[in-house]
Amino acid sequence: MAVPFSIRLERGPPLRTLILEHDVMMADLLETVVSGLYSGGTVFVTGAMESALAYWRENGADLIITGWSLPDGSGLACARAVRENDKQTPVVLISSRSDRKSVRQAAHHGINSYIVKPFDVSLLHERLKSLVDQEAFEQQSPIDLEQRLRSSVDTVIQLPCEINTADVIKLMERRQDLYPSQLAERWNDEMALTSRLLDVANTASFKKTGEPVRNLRDAIATLGIDMALRQAMALSLNISGHMRDPRLAERAEAFIELAEKTAREAELVAARLEINAAEIHVAALLSRIGELAVLKVMQEAIDQNCSISEEHIEGGLGTWAPTFGNRLKVQWHLPIPLRELIGAVHILPRAATRESLIVMRTAALKAAGEGKSEECLRLLSRLGLDEYSCEQR
Repeated sequence: MAVPFSIRLERGPPLRTLILEHDVMMADLLETVVSGLYSGGTVFVTGAMESALAYWRENGADLIITGWSLPDGSGLACARAVRENDKQTPVVLISSRSDRKSVRQAAHHGINSYIVKPFDVSLLHERLKSLVDQEAFEQQSPIDLEQRLRSSVDTVIQLPCEINTADVIKLMERRQDLYPSQLAERWNDEMALTSRLLDVANTASFKKTGEPVRNLRDAIATLGIDMALRQAMALSLNISGHMRDPRLAERAEAFIELAEKTAREAELVAARLEINAAEIHVAALLSRIGELAVLKVMQEAIDQNCSISEEHIEGGLGTWAPTFGNRLKVQWHLPIPLRELIGAVHILPRAATRESLIVMRTAALKAAGEGKSEECLRLLSRLGLDEYSCEQR
């Protein structure tokens, strides 16, 4: 059962950002930067000027980021329409045009910041920080934590990421010599980055070919080395990505460790069966995204001077982790087979016969210390294995 309670916030309504960019991968990169920089904010992304202006007229925005060339107009036309009624909202224009005439045109239309492609993600990060101070959004009102969790389900959630910015910079310096397989091996256990790259790659892949992307190497190959590195840079700059409350940090670490252990166990079982473990590894790694997302929302609440008890943490995790997990699998455009593999970590459908699903549930039980349980032994038997055949050697 949920544990409802009220918390008093020092800050008010979340930052509303409108991103107008028809290039799918660029739009996702911008969304990653904004969501990491302005924790808990709402982000509306569209590739058409008509829908952007319709959204703006109905909801307004505290920050607008637009590309120059659009299928039904231009970023300048969008800025002009906004400026007719709003002189204050920061507008950022991102364009491949670097000539003086274009820059002057942008200034004439009230553009606050003009960024030329290809750009340094850290530059965009700093520009946005200078344009919008989220602490300005303040009001005094009691907010129910359960309502906050409910409203956060449909917003962009950036999971805690351990990617080091300096490491990404070093990789960028030798990007010409890198291959997708090299980056995939390096980032193989980075849950947050894996999920984000799969999300962006599937969005782009479905739009172009209709085919899903199911593993990290293919995701990087679909995006290209440069875009994959820029996504990594954006996540590394996520100032709200880490758990600062020690109770939340301890739980996050435990969930990440459990997911990684499940991935290792799944690989061992898959190796014994001589089946491809690439998709199985990804599924195991993403098996605790729901719990981490809930912890992230709780950390945002604590950052806003909220007091959350141990009971509220446990109650929130128990009630909301499955909902967040299922919603994120949809938001991140994960292929149906991959979603099913993730689900099998938690519960195996009664009629399941797919070998990979049985492997996932078996690995989850072994990772949780239930390798000798009746369920695990029964599943091993179905796979033609015994309790000792999948031990680490």
